[in-house]
Amino acid sequence: MVKAIEHDALAAASGAVRHGFFTRAGGVSGGLYASLNCGYGSNDEYDAVRENRSRAAAALGLSADDLCSAYQIHGTAHVVVEKAWRHAQAPRADALVSNTAGVALGILTADCAPVLLADGDNRVIGAVHAGWRGALGGVLEAGVEGMRKLGARAANIGAVIGPTIGPDSYEVGAEFPAPFLAHDRAAEAFFRPARREAHYLFDLPGYVAHRLEALGLAEIARLGRDTYAEEEQFFSYRRNSLNGERDYGRLLAAIALAG
Repeated sequence: MVKAIEHDALAAASGAVRHGFFTRAGGVSGGLYASLNCGYGSNDEYDAVRENRSRAAAALGLSADDLCSAYQIHGTAHVVVEKAWRHAQAPRADALVSNTAGVALGILTADCAPVLLADGDNRVIGAVHAGWRGALGGVLEAGVEGMRKLGARAANIGAVIGPTIGPDSYEVGAEFPAPFLAHDRAAEAFFRPARREAHYLFDLPGYVAHRLEALGLAEIARLGRDTYAEEEQFFSYRRNSLNGERDYGRLLAAIALAG
């Protein structure tokens, strides 16, 4: 059975929103991709990925053709979604926003932070892929601004940070903190020494929440689930890489406006 994690910060959005942070359970893929791999960008079988996406969409009351995800490039571009596109037509973007009912905005991750957002009163939703590059570059701000242009108000927006690599699992090199500190000295709070000399542990979900807090949103919540540590529940790019694997499955986070 497909398993999706929900959060009250979105579930309570005036009954207007359906959403889910999907685990890796309940799909048809095998091997590295077992079992709910939703990423066409993986080397998994196309038909298996489509079936997995169909199962996830059905959990939201929609079809696979109603679910769209972008060609994610760790950038800051956002796209307004009025209707779902075919996989081959996916735009290059890391934030999706919409005020159209019956379209599911999907984000694919395997350690990066999926962020789902909703202003239920004004019926505007967003989905953001926030890896460290995108978060530092401003993709969260771009996504919220895109929602505002569709009529959302920051003070009405609830945001939930889904499963991502946790602060005890994300080790980075000595050069990593510099661009964060150059942008904002307060980012120092999201780095602490690792066991290896000249290495740090980086709190990605904490940093994402920090960037969102500056935007004056109504609520910012974190699921607090670690994709690297929870192998049975989540895919992880870093875990597979350290294990010598050449590919990895992609988790889906999706949000849609009810009709």
